Amino acid sequence: MSEAPGTHDELASRAGTWPSPAAAAASERHTTAVVADRFDRIAWRDTYEQSAGLRELADELHQRHGHTADLLADAFLAAYKVAPRLREPAEMDPCRLVHHQIITALVDSPDFADLRRETAGDPYAAAVAVLAQATALRQILEHSRDALRQAEQANSARQAAEAAATATAEALRQTAGQAAESAAADARRAARGAAQALAAAAPGNRAAARNAVAKAARAARQEATLTRAWGVGPGELERMPYEERARLAERLRTGRLARWAELIGRFRQMADGERARKVENATGELVGVTLGDDLSRVVPSELANLGLPELRAVFAARYAAGELMLYDSRGEQATGRGAVIACVDTSHSMYREGPGGVTREAWAKACALALLDQARHARRDFVGILFSAADKIQVFRFPADRPAGIARVLDFAETFLGGGTSYQTPLSTAGDLLAEEFDDAARRRGDIVLLTDDECGVTEEWTRGWNDAKRRLGFRVFGVAIGAPPTAEEGSVLDALCDNLRSVEDFTDVRAAADLFRLI
Repeated sequence: MSEAPGTHDELASRAGTWPSPAAAAASERHTTAVVADRFDRIAWRDTYEQSAGLRELADELHQRHGHTADLLADAFLAAYKVAPRLREPAEMDPCRLVHHQIITALVDSPDFADLRRETAGDPYAAAVAVLAQATALRQILEHSRDALRQAEQANSARQAAEAAATATAEALRQTAGQAAESAAADARRAARGAAQALAAAAPGNRAAARNAVAKAARAARQEATLTRAWGVGPGELERMPYEERARLAERLRTGRLARWAELIGRFRQMADGERARKVENATGELVGVTLGDDLSRVVPSELANLGLPELRAVFAARYAAGELMLYDSRGEQATGRGAVIACVDTSHSMYREGPGGVTREAWAKACALALLDQARHARRDFVGILFSAADKIQVFRFPADRPAGIARVLDFAETFLGGGTSYQTPLSTAGDLLAEEFDDAARRRGDIVLLTDDECGVTEEWTRGWNDAKRRLGFRVFGVAIGAPPTAEEGSVLDALCDNLRSVEDFTDVRAAADLFRLI
């Protein structure tokens, strides 16, 4: 006996998910749920071809379930498109209605808007979101296995009904009509079963989809936070090939300083704020008289010598020797024009942790990376010098006229030499670099920042040469004693070497070095 014509239509209307056989036959049926144009499909195809992870996931799912490539394409496009639009269930190939339900659940999840803020328009980020949902997609497909099986059966029954309905041979007209009626009844029963299975799977699929989207949103936010913390701009990321960006992401997640990305990001944000407050060439508060060769601060009695012909040679000699009497000031000083050089101690003691579990090395490297930003904003060269014992040193140069590639920045940040501590080797290297810059480009007034947690001696001969170089090149030395207050005490070696010295004990406090970014 045939089914009542309205029985399945009423059920489908209540479920809102399954088209009638007649409707499915009359309308164009789509195999993907997300409406996409040619450029969207090109973005998916190119990303799929470049991503080994997506291909492996597609192969794995295909071994147990049908049509999963279309499901992955939909999951990608839902994250990639700026304003994704889903087709109506009635427009879908009945075999793909389970996939439509899955994508609908993903798009309707509370965290989906947060996810798309990180992935919209970014094929790589959208692919990362799909891979982050892989576990949930496996579970959802297993949970929907009965619905998928019944969907296939309903589709086969529909096709049989369509074939029977088109039998037009005059001799078989009566038999074909009976066959068509029987096939249509089978199709309605199969469709009803498929709709019921789909409705039964819906609550579990929605819950799994919510968890999947929340996980993907966390993964996307974490990766975006990492790249921003390390100073990788959106433009640089967009220019990277997929595999290069994937390798970079892996390195950022697993590198030596990966756990300190938040600290590095806070340092850079603080430095940005201090740059906005920086006063160029401010003289500060006058506190006395000192010696030097800055003609803008020469005291009037020195200038009076220029009015006497017999004393002009004396003035010239004192100027050449850097022994003119100058007004001394305290406060904001003139910013430098030469290179910014960060000398970072990487001796064994820099492994030690302070408040919040932050290591001395992490604080020093975060400060050095912010100084790199500072130099690039001012169009000044930056040099990172990693040092420990006298025979252990590594120099990383970042010229102002060339991009600071992220790979080179990571090499600088992740290198750790170990061993003891020697001031003379890194400071001599820094002085030589500033002398080279002066000889090549006539630039003076570089800035050296010495970040260390230890004190060591220097020889008198070396000190004389160092002071001579300072007078000739006009550079300043800033010192930061990290977790070692005695190193910064008055009368210490570090105190004698530095023009500006401070001690840092709370490694969670990035503002302990804030004034550096107003002075440098």
